[in-house]
Amino acid sequence: MTHRTQPTVVGEPAPPTRLVRQLGTFDAVIVGLGSMIGAGIYTALAPAAAAAGEALLVGLAIAAFIAWCNAKSSAALAALYPESGGTYVYGRKRLGPFWGYLAGWAFVIGKLASCAAMALTFADYVAPSFARALAAVAVAVVTLVNCRGVEKAAFATRLIVAFVLASLAVVVFAALASGGDEGLHPDAISGAGPYGILQAAGFLFFAFAGYARIATLGEEVKNPAQTIPRAIPWALGIALGVYALVAISALHAVGAAALARASAPLAVVVETSRWPWLTPIVRAGAAVASLGVLLSLLAGVSRTVFAMASNGDFPAFLARVHPRYRIPDAALLVVGSIVVVAVLAADIRHAIGFSSFAVLMYYAIANAAAMTLDVHEPAGPPQGRIPECEARTYSSARRGSRALAACGIGGCLLLAFSVPAGSLLGGCVLLALGAAAFFLRRERGAV
Repeated sequence: MTHRTQPTVVGEPAPPTRLVRQLGTFDAVIVGLGSMIGAGIYTALAPAAAAAGEALLVGLAIAAFIAWCNAKSSAALAALYPESGGTYVYGRKRLGPFWGYLAGWAFVIGKLASCAAMALTFADYVAPSFARALAAVAVAVVTLVNCRGVEKAAFATRLIVAFVLASLAVVVFAALASGGDEGLHPDAISGAGPYGILQAAGFLFFAFAGYARIATLGEEVKNPAQTIPRAIPWALGIALGVYALVAISALHAVGAAALARASAPLAVVVETSRWPWLTPIVRAGAAVASLGVLLSLLAGVSRTVFAMASNGDFPAFLARVHPRYRIPDAALLVVGSIVVVAVLAADIRHAIGFSSFAVLMYYAIANAAAMTLDVHEPAGPPQGRIPECEARTYSSARRGSRALAACGIGGCLLLAFSVPAGSLLGGCVLLALGAAAFFLRRERGAV
């Protein structure tokens, strides 16, 4: 049964126990870019090239389209429910408690794996011989940065995004100015198999997944009904433009085969250019990008854990808010501790595959929730109608969402079941365990 709970009224003050609204549109876009720019483009090009060759560009387009569908659904829902928790909140309000819980569970386990992968990526670029220990230290430091409050985390993310974009600009300059003779081959693109393209799309979707980080800040952005619908498409569009430019430049410079063989594909692009001495800048960019994504991921996971604990789905102490910094400090510290354990035992490739499966299932639920939206649905309760201009914002965000949401559901499921078998099996098992825990708690009267 669909639950149509009335949305939060824009302008209504947040309860004193909740979080503080202090981020504007620019900050929200930067937070989204910090979750996307870097992670995928530094790690996903090689497996995407191995799966589809130059047709990875087709995979990039597919991943971007599915991400766009998800972005539209997330933006419409976030405007209606500007609360921390993202799809966990949307699923509960639109589809019922179980689907909200399952979305939250999928997000948490998927993003914990992403955190581990990003920490290990950082360590592999900086000091491969001490990768696990360095990754654990990185997680601890980033957790402490997040504990200082979301405003400070957003400022740090802004600096990181600027440096990473400069590093990627070096890659594009070196690739194009060197006049690589590999070029792009349309025959190779058209000759790639559908399964290989889907696999490439799955790898590259990993690079777009961070835009929902904006939606999880629903209680920390100013005027969320307008800020979130604006920030998500901006962040996604900028990321797509950067990814496409870097991918085309890399393919032009060294070709798909060289990218597929490389453990650090963008470093290879610069090393084989006329300016190999620029390679350390690219490696530094990869390390900083991984830290930037880790910074945003830890904050996003902790907010979802906070929201689930507030609703009784996780232990109550995880809903605690720090009295000074107004952040969910207990949830953040627990999440950071779990990731430290994960980086000491996890394999990075398995972590990425597992994360992709879980996050795609999370977005499938987000799209299903968006399917229940009605353009003519009231934008607020009768006793507290919002201004007409803001009502138009709500309706605009919902317009056309059903068709895109349907595409998003199909695309997410298609890519989710294209991941490697081991990741698919592990993801299905953990989702089933999470669902079993929910029904067990309901039998005991806890739900």
